[in-house]
Amino acid sequence: MESIAKISSLMETARELTLDAAQATRGARTSSRPLDRNQMRKLLDSRNDRDVLEGLRRVMAMMYRNHKTLPLFSNVVKNVASPNLEIKKLVYIYLIHHAEQEPDLALLSINTIQKSLSDTNPQVRALALKTMSGIRVPVISQIVSLAIKKGVADMSPYVRKAAALAIPKCHRLDPTQAPQLIEYLTTLLGDKQYYVAGAAVSAMLEICPERIDLIHKHYRTLVKQVVDMDEWSQLATLRMMAYYARKCFPRRAQQSGEAVEQSKDTYVDDFYGESRNSSSSSGTTVLDPDLALLLNGIKPLLQSRNAGVVVAVTRCYVDLGTPEFVKLAIGPLIALLRGAEDIQQTALFNIVSVCLVRPTDFVKYASHFLVRATDPEPVWELKLEVLAIIFPHSPIHIKSLILKELEHFSQGTNKALVREAVRAIGRCAQSDAATAPRCLKLLLGQITSLDGNLAAESLTVIRHLIQQDAPGHTGTVVRLAKNLDSATDPQARATIIWLVGEFSGLNGEDNIAPDVLRILLKEFPNESPAAKQQVLLLAAKVYLHHINRKSEAEKERDADEDPPIETDTHPIVRLWEYVLLLVRYDTSFDLRDRARMYRSLLSVPQLATLMLLAEKPAPQAPSPSESRKGFTLGSATLVLAGGGGIHGLQGYEPLPDWVEEGKQPNPRLREPEGSQSSRYDVEKSSLPASERLDEAAKSIVVPSKMNGTGEAVGGKTLDDWLAEEEEESEEESEEESTDEEEDEEEEDEEEEEEEEEEETESDDDGEADRLVKS
Repeated sequence: MESIAKISSLMETARELTLDAAQATRGARTSSRPLDRNQMRKLLDSRNDRDVLEGLRRVMAMMYRNHKTLPLFSNVVKNVASPNLEIKKLVYIYLIHHAEQEPDLALLSINTIQKSLSDTNPQVRALALKTMSGIRVPVISQIVSLAIKKGVADMSPYVRKAAALAIPKCHRLDPTQAPQLIEYLTTLLGDKQYYVAGAAVSAMLEICPERIDLIHKHYRTLVKQVVDMDEWSQLATLRMMAYYARKCFPRRAQQSGEAVEQSKDTYVDDFYGESRNSSSSSGTTVLDPDLALLLNGIKPLLQSRNAGVVVAVTRCYVDLGTPEFVKLAIGPLIALLRGAEDIQQTALFNIVSVCLVRPTDFVKYASHFLVRATDPEPVWELKLEVLAIIFPHSPIHIKSLILKELEHFSQGTNKALVREAVRAIGRCAQSDAATAPRCLKLLLGQITSLDGNLAAESLTVIRHLIQQDAPGHTGTVVRLAKNLDSATDPQARATIIWLVGEFSGLNGEDNIAPDVLRILLKEFPNESPAAKQQVLLLAAKVYLHHINRKSEAEKERDADEDPPIETDTHPIVRLWEYVLLLVRYDTSFDLRDRARMYRSLLSVPQLATLMLLAEKPAPQAPSPSESRKGFTLGSATLVLAGGGGIHGLQGYEPLPDWVEEGKQPNPRLREPEGSQSSRYDVEKSSLPASERLDEAAKSIVVPSKMNGTGEAVGGKTLDDWLAEEEEESEEESEEESTDEEEDEEEEDEEEEEEEEEEETESDDDGEADRLVKS
């Protein structure tokens, strides 16, 4: 009978496994077949866990397809007491999703969820805590707070982590619970499990980010735990540590005359490139030991597979560290360019922000910023920007490579890429005067291009370069004027005409401007509106220069001599009158208004000279990301600065300024409990294990070597400890041998007493005893 029962149980088990396998293989087909509401209720009310699980899966599919599942609320929630963990998970998900719509029915399941907080399975307890905190019904805020209190004291770290993640949800549910929640946070921040502490830091950043006093005694522990945390906890911890460092660690300036030995990582060069010996008055900056502990402790995170963690470490090094630390982060930051397109774009925004501050560190990585054919527009725009930034700091061969790259793309077919390449050439020429002639020559070769867009962009950049050194580019303007007939783009022609007008006052009457004006007026009606405006402006400048030269000539005459009265028939005057006549009958009212304004202005030559012939400042073409400079790395404002304004997006908070010397918290607050040292030794972590063991042995106080003041006399090395252990083992062996000898002597004494008693009884026995004793 027993064998038959065993066989039947095995057959039942095999049947269940077969059904599960069959359901798994045809799950996609069966789930796609819709069931009516009565069939769904029948599945949910079944006593078979397999049917209930199938019904819940169908409910989940309907819920995420935006189908109505609220009518099944009571049928689903009644399964909340099921011992099956999979069923519990699905019911909890459904309950969280619909609790706000049916708060009364959701409250009926709270008692069952509370009972699950005492379940023997920690996964069930954590799941119940997550569900209670996720039910957004304000009435249960007190119950949720008590559940979190119970979870904080739980033996399982998995449950404690769930309690830490539930704290922000409870705070959003009822902000008046903040004092109790902060008490729970204080306990969780000191948890020995790194994933519990990481979740507590995330909760702290949400409910009380300004309470840095909660971090003091846990600071060093969190620094050591951050390497083992999950990515989200690492991001939260690094963000919190950056804020904490600015509030607690002042920048200490050390005078250069002080001979103080510091490690390589504790010196801080001036962040903007000044050497540490540049001025004896400013001296150098020394890192706080606890800050150096943080910067050294997060080095392994540069190898993280998460791009956000790498950017967060770079942010800490840029905002808190030294140039040496920033150099460590450059390589991992550039390695992010191997990721997907969205990661590349985000990484490039952060690379450009760092490159604006430390361009020399990116020079050796110039080949990583060469544009590929598969790069999308946002990516190659940022790559060209990086190439233009590092150009003046690069050696000659790198500069030649960058210019060839930009020249190649300036002759392409993509108009946007052509425009950005030409602008990048202009920024390179402005930043490096030695290569400006080469860049100008390269751009001059583009003005005869059939592509009007390329010609217009090239001329705009050429105009900027000419204005920076106007006297040295007279020949360039003459060359541009000769190519005026071949320039067909309206904007290109307008730019050349404007440049001719700017140089119309050089060399007096020996200037090409009047002749260029004469040629342009032949085809004036056929010009574009932009070119017509510049022709009118050129005519006004040429006529004004003629008036000024004529007035100077009249002043040189003798004041007593009366000048002859004659009509001015100079060709320039006739050209000016002819322009006014042409503009009078033009269809553009804007052009006609300009002509009347210039005519009125020229009636007062002094005022016209101030308005039209004033020296124009040389235009600058800064990097497009200059507006993003100063925003925190890794923030959304850095990527979306164009729509965020100078203060960033709504909710953006920059890092606070460094705390002033003397106003920082007492460093003793960061001492672990029970420690006697007032200064944390940062360099111990770099010592070998044997040396650290020797130091730990020296710090142990031996009672046998205490003097009257309670201080240890001398320290012991590892060899001393080993020698003492050998001596103790020898002493123990000697003691054992002496104990054995003592036992033998006692046995001999007992035998002697017995023999003496026997002597009194028998003389023969006494003689034998005496023989034995002898």
